[in-house]
Amino acid sequence: MSGSRGLAVTGLFATLVATVVTAVAAASARAAGVDFAVPDGGETIPLPGFAVVTGFFSIVGVLIALALRRWSARPARQFVATAVPLTAISLVPPFLAGAGTATTMALIGLHLIAAAVMIPALARQLRTVSRPAGVRPAPEAATAWRGDS
Repeated sequence: MSGSRGLAVTGLFATLVATVVTAVAAASARAAGVDFAVPDGGETIPLPGFAVVTGFFSIVGVLIALALRRWSARPARQFVATAVPLTAISLVPPFLAGAGTATTMALIGLHLIAAAVMIPALARQLRTVSRPAGVRPAPEAATAWRGDS
């Protein structure tokens, strides 16, 4: 499969994998004694909550990849340049939630697990898709700054 459909199928499959792997990792952390208690809300994060949040934000990542495929001359590079900072930003809330160290570290690990599944899968697929009509590759930086383009 190629094009937007191939990217969407790859993205949905990666979303399923990220959701399952994250839920299993959260269950494993809970079995190891991590309580996932977040004092700010006074509640414990339920295991299905990990799957729902992972699935939601993974779909957001797929939509970003589809948009970049459509409107970017270098969609894979732009996707990684977008996804990595967004992942870094996602690591901030666990520190701000006021949870214990084990919960905070587990939440960070879960964010990184989801990113480790989604980012390479989508970037790899973006490298293999053909360009939509009308989108030309950007000139190389080396020639653009010299004015040779």
